[in-house]
Amino acid sequence: MSVKVSVIVPVYNPGPYIEDCVSSLLRQSLPPDEYEVIFVDDGSTDETPARLDALAADETRVRVIHQENSGWSGKPRNVGIAAARGEYVMFVDNDDHLGDEALERMYDYGVANGADVVVGKMAGQGRGVPVELFRRNRPRASVTNAPLIDSLTPHKMFRRAFLDAIGLRFPEGKRRLEDHVFVVEAYLRAANVSVLGDYVCYYHVRRDDSSNAGFQRFDPVGYFKNLREALDVVERYTEPGPVRDGLYRRWLRVEMVERMRAGRFLAMPDDYRRRQFEEIHHVVTERFGPAVAAGLPPTQQVVAALISAYRYDDLVAFAEWEAGLELSARPGTPEWRDGTLRFDYVAELTSGGTPLTFPGGGVPAPLDGPPGSTEEAIAWVCADTVARFGQARLDLLVRERSSSAQYFQPVEVTREIVPVEDTGQVRLMLHATAALDPAGAVDGTPLRTGLWDTYARARVAGWSKETRVGPGPRKAHAATSAAVVGGHVVLPYWTDRHGHLSLDVDRAGKRLGLDRLAPGSVDLSGNRLRAPLPLHVPAGTAVLLRLTAPGRSVETPGTLSPAGDGAVLEADLPVADLGDTTWRTALCAAPDAAERRFLPLPLALRADGRSVKVVRAPQRSVVRRLARRTRRGLAVLLGLRARPGTGAGKA
Repeated sequence: MSVKVSVIVPVYNPGPYIEDCVSSLLRQSLPPDEYEVIFVDDGSTDETPARLDALAADETRVRVIHQENSGWSGKPRNVGIAAARGEYVMFVDNDDHLGDEALERMYDYGVANGADVVVGKMAGQGRGVPVELFRRNRPRASVTNAPLIDSLTPHKMFRRAFLDAIGLRFPEGKRRLEDHVFVVEAYLRAANVSVLGDYVCYYHVRRDDSSNAGFQRFDPVGYFKNLREALDVVERYTEPGPVRDGLYRRWLRVEMVERMRAGRFLAMPDDYRRRQFEEIHHVVTERFGPAVAAGLPPTQQVVAALISAYRYDDLVAFAEWEAGLELSARPGTPEWRDGTLRFDYVAELTSGGTPLTFPGGGVPAPLDGPPGSTEEAIAWVCADTVARFGQARLDLLVRERSSSAQYFQPVEVTREIVPVEDTGQVRLMLHATAALDPAGAVDGTPLRTGLWDTYARARVAGWSKETRVGPGPRKAHAATSAAVVGGHVVLPYWTDRHGHLSLDVDRAGKRLGLDRLAPGSVDLSGNRLRAPLPLHVPAGTAVLLRLTAPGRSVETPGTLSPAGDGAVLEADLPVADLGDTTWRTALCAAPDAAERRFLPLPLALRADGRSVKVVRAPQRSVVRRLARRTRRGLAVLLGLRARPGTGAGKA
């Protein structure tokens, strides 16, 4: 068959960090004969070349090209394009990895929409990725109808014939922002760009040692010289006016203004941030007209104005004020309604841990030139924030702790301006009611087994802030009872350390509260077992009851039905088959799943050949508990299990 996708991976001394990349490429759902992987080794001096050669010897879909070190990723990617046979090429960095269905989904989506460029949803593990771009699928996107310009990394799929037709290749040599030059030209010259937002295709990973190329300190002179080349591409393929100004605004906002704000700015050594300030000032005054900065949110307009006016000391003072601003998201008590977890939360900006206040009756006014002082800058920003509060947005995201993949959830938001008594000041409060359906929270599919954290994301004037939802009342770790939803057992809980709201899917044990079930509350009439359980369930939920005794196991179907504040388990016991022994019990909420998970119940069935009696499950012996803890400790040392602190209740 013809090759659909060529995956191009530039490689330089990744060490063990390449293993996740390799395994994800070999796990792709696209048939092995429909894609190829081209590793371009850019003069690695570690053991990687031998590792890749051995891989290529075992895998016909893998090729390795060795070359002398070129200094950056541009040349290896170009070499890969020249060697590619696929209809599309996909660029992957050697310390990142793909979702298992990424190539198949992106290719099918690109073909269906006639796309020259396919942008797959990204998840950032320790590093930032675009959020708004992936709020939904965008089959026909452009720089004028979608925030494409927020995503300029090369980790996308490009039609190879399109690249050849326009002669597009990466700038080569020791340089920065070669991906910006390449990607922005592709966006501007493509017949169509498609954005796949309902599946995480690309995991952008920050190494534990933070040695990714993008995290290394750069020479400001060279960096902003390379940035000007990306601006040149915009100038070449657009006309003067709002579109060009909007594109320029991306670099002003992300590469310049954001580097001069708050903690990021203050964390730099003074001499280094002064050098950055100098180079940014030159670009701003040389290349951008007033309309570029005028389209920024208020806080960014102030920073841009101070840069343009060469006001370094005021910039530092404004950054010190901004560095103290945070978002709080105080939750109410969650509750289940018809399989959906509903809860309220209130979000607002804080300073030093107390609510930030603003002048009442703010009126929007243009920023005519740089503010006269830091105090004036803060006053203008605060007044403009009040005036624009009607445009503020608040979202809820759930983020998978193991992968950092995140998904928007439905929320209803109201805005409230609350006067602060006798001060003339007001507080700006966003009230949200969230409806989190575990059966459809992952772009219409269920939450996967594991731990999920909730995040509030607010956009208020010039601030875009994100925070965990919490703290909540931690008198009991469980925020409410668990629910059986779509075959999964979902427990909302408050984390131990900070009281944040998180979800445990199919992993919770004692926190489910099943240990509170007493034998006396269980009804056993003949062979019919009825037991109350603290679970929220839909009517007639099919389950499986497993009975285990030494050397034996019996399974019998049952149902869970709503009863009062919980559920009742009903099952017919195979009394005649139980013999004369004691049986432990466990419950499976998804009997038809490929991998069934059983929850131990604190009940045992004592059979004598004629009848069955319900008793409390016997405790495991001290020796067995010590042996189990020893096995867990050895597993941690050998890297087979997550270390303590990564499980439920720790974050």
